[in-house]
Amino acid sequence: MRIGVDFGGTKIEAAALDDAGAFAARIREPNPGDYDAAVALVADLIARVEAEAGPTRSIGLAIPGSPSPRTGLIRNANSTYLNGRRFGEDLASALARPVRLANDANCLALSEAVDGAGKGVASVFGVIVGTGCGGGLIIDGKLVEGAHGVAAEIGHISLPWPRDAEAPGPACWCGLNGCLETWVSGTGFQRDHEATTGRAWKAQAVVEAARRGDAGAAAALARYIDRLGRALAMVVNLADPEVFVLGGGMSNVAELYDRLPEVVERHAFSDHWDGRIVAAKWGDSSGVRGAARLWPD
Repeated sequence: MRIGVDFGGTKIEAAALDDAGAFAARIREPNPGDYDAAVALVADLIARVEAEAGPTRSIGLAIPGSPSPRTGLIRNANSTYLNGRRFGEDLASALARPVRLANDANCLALSEAVDGAGKGVASVFGVIVGTGCGGGLIIDGKLVEGAHGVAAEIGHISLPWPRDAEAPGPACWCGLNGCLETWVSGTGFQRDHEATTGRAWKAQAVVEAARRGDAGAAAALARYIDRLGRALAMVVNLADPEVFVLGGGMSNVAELYDRLPEVVERHAFSDHWDGRIVAAKWGDSSGVRGAARLWPD
């Protein structure tokens, strides 16, 4: 039995997986939004999962941001109260055993490469397009984190091939402008629609209006698909994965899978591109499942 924890901005989920990858226990609670309370809640969730599923041999956490390999401090988390803290060490102390941490997009990619939508291929690039935007790369079944632990962080790369109206781009919480997170996250989609129509609608409402033929919503969805397609084409030019696996709220928009390939092929530096773009098999469970697999067998 192994435990994974998905540390989200609004909820924290702990789950135990057996050797076959089935859930033996699964508990979710709202994220308290406070560092000390969050550490205590993770410890409590793990104790409750073990009480239900039995002893576990490993604990992994999917988190926003990532631990610095130089200092061990969390950086780049949009749950900003984690930044600058020794989250891994504090959890290990609270649990009296070691834990492993990885970025939530890395955990999505790992989960989907092991037994999800990317199973059986040599290279998988996972993309979270939800409240934020992140990426994770798996090569030959192994997570690629890079020398500084920031490999595949596409959310904070500039939008490629920008139009005049897209530069320098919106201000990002990271301190720069025009990051992909400001364009292809669900919140970025909502922001762009509101900026052009004046309507402060949630992403799902915009998509539904586009399907009904609303001109403003349809134009916003077309811009979104074009921008996400350009982002994926940039990844093709860098890593050329066999499969893109999409997670997060925007991954539920069916139009993406029909319309993105044409945009990617138009921008990829190749005479032909026939990679696959698919939705995550495990949906919002991918993070917790990938976290559970951070420890090798």
